[in-house]
Amino acid sequence: MSVMFPSSEWTVEFQKALNTNPVYAEAARNWEGDFYFIVTNIPGQPDPTTMYADLYHGKCRAAELVDDDSVYNPAFRMTAPIGVWRKVIEKKMDPIQGLLTRQLKLHGDMVTIMKNVKAAKELVNSLSTIDTQFPS
Repeated sequence: MSVMFPSSEWTVEFQKALNTNPVYAEAARNWEGDFYFIVTNIPGQPDPTTMYADLYHGKCRAAELVDDDSVYNPAFRMTAPIGVWRKVIEKKMDPIQGLLTRQLKLHGDMVTIMKNVKAAKELVNSLSTIDTQFPS
């Protein structure tokens, strides 16, 4: 069953995908830091969509869509248009390359991200297993 990105249903699948990937669990065993993944330029939607993920030592403790971005104060905020997110999810763009070329905009400690490149890559590998639909 395919799920629409971004949506509450997709965040549930995101959490499942991470928590069932033992390679991600190992790669991210030292990771501590939660995220807002902010999706802009979604066809038919005037506002960005924000997804929250609590990533901690190789597990995703929570993932959800948030209507009000003041609900959490995550360590990282990553923002991109939906087309860029699609490239990342479909593994057509490496997330680190996306950050370095500023296609993905990061607010947070870039050094921490660069120390955990393998975890970032395994996160994307997990996401690519989700049967994802994109709005057109």
